[in-house]
Amino acid sequence: MEQRKENIVMFPFMAQGHIRPFLALAFHIVERKNCTVTFINTPLNIKKLRPSLPSNSSIRLLEIPFSSTDHGLPPDAENTDAFPHLIVELICASHSFKPSFTALISNLIQEQNGHRPLCIIADMFFSWTAKVAHEFGVFNAIFNAGDGYGMGVFHTLWLNLPHLATDSNEFPLPGFPESCRIRLNQIPEYLKTIKPTDSVVKFQQRLCHDWVESDALLFNTVEEFDHIGLTYFRQQIKRPVWPIGPVQLSMESKAGSWELYKNWLDSKASGSVLYISFGSQSTISMSQMMELAKALEASGKDFIWVIRPPLEFDINSEFNAEEWLPEGFEQRVVGEKNKGLLVHKWAPQVEILSNKSVGVFLSHCGWNSVLDSLSHGVPIMGWPMTSEQHFNAKKLEEEMGVCIEVANGGSCEVRHEDIVAKIELVMNETEKGKDMTRKAGEVMEMLKNAKKDEDGFTGSSLKAIDEFFNAALLQREKTTMSHNNGNLLGTREVLSSNSLV
Repeated sequence: MEQRKENIVMFPFMAQGHIRPFLALAFHIVERKNCTVTFINTPLNIKKLRPSLPSNSSIRLLEIPFSSTDHGLPPDAENTDAFPHLIVELICASHSFKPSFTALISNLIQEQNGHRPLCIIADMFFSWTAKVAHEFGVFNAIFNAGDGYGMGVFHTLWLNLPHLATDSNEFPLPGFPESCRIRLNQIPEYLKTIKPTDSVVKFQQRLCHDWVESDALLFNTVEEFDHIGLTYFRQQIKRPVWPIGPVQLSMESKAGSWELYKNWLDSKASGSVLYISFGSQSTISMSQMMELAKALEASGKDFIWVIRPPLEFDINSEFNAEEWLPEGFEQRVVGEKNKGLLVHKWAPQVEILSNKSVGVFLSHCGWNSVLDSLSHGVPIMGWPMTSEQHFNAKKLEEEMGVCIEVANGGSCEVRHEDIVAKIELVMNETEKGKDMTRKAGEVMEMLKNAKKDEDGFTGSSLKAIDEFFNAALLQREKTTMSHNNGNLLGTREVLSSNSLV
């Protein structure tokens, strides 16, 4: 009789920056642990995911009912990529999932003749799933697609609001070593003006507090360069914290598109191309776009720019180069001189960064993009936009030496002369540029080693996955024994009794 495979339930928030790393983790777990995954999301997101899975996949896609209009949202508002300004509303609406999610877990258990899922891995915004998991005696983990440092700074700023208690431009971060200080210009604008009594503060603090309801935290990072951030969460949350990264999902190149980029990139010298992208949901202002375009032309560097309409316009509208770029820019730089490619909305980022001609990535410092870049040894020019991106940029520049910040925010004032100076500093064979490239190469090796499993060597992230899996198995054994004895212990008690915390 064939042995039953363990099943892991995964439930990411409705955004590509969350769904993609969750799906990458699903593939990773299936390969590493020979189990099945039940991947839950709303109907439109599941529909988009189906083509990416083979018919015989061990990953099963399962829809959870959701009607956006029931929550005062536009029709089909099931993903923040199309509605980036509605993220808070979508998070609030997601609390309505609880009854349906409970029913889905109950049905899964019935399908397996009472055999429970080994674990429920939920998004950082779905900490309420812990209570559902514990009702069924199932181990629950929060998977954060970011790193420990950036999310730790985000966590402590919202919980403690230290910048409101000082007049100093620089201040320590509660829970972090004294040496980890932050400057006022390194935090998002919206955090500078909030008050402790604001509803958004209460909302964010509740989200941060609720992480303690989970049995463990997973981060898409590695212990080797994220020890400070991971230690923060181990001390503050007092739960097992496992760095299981890098988990990355390379989007399949759309038919014919990669050949276009590859042929162009292959015609360029090694390390000579600047790749520019601000992620799937971010863009810059029209004035910033003008200055960046002027800088690219003045620098004379080859570039690929994934470009979207500026902040003042609908991000999903068609791009108007004549209005939003300097006069004749596209014809001169892209056409006549063949110095660049303007890519509207989407490009095969992982494939581009893997090409030897790419020397630097001008990025918003979203963690998925950071991993894409550093996994290929490409240093970063940081232009953080929001949330923990600012703290990612701080870590990358100050702690790791693989980044230099170009600008801060989507509406700050920038001058093309300053951007040119930063481009030349990184790309013109300066000592700074060489040092950044060398350190990015060292980080690339760290990331590779974390997932290496050969010649008796097991990388730190693979060990973390194994420890996480074993903890979930141990919890299930204990709850099963307790249930058989007529006393179904919760997962929290089981973990405590086994000194896993």
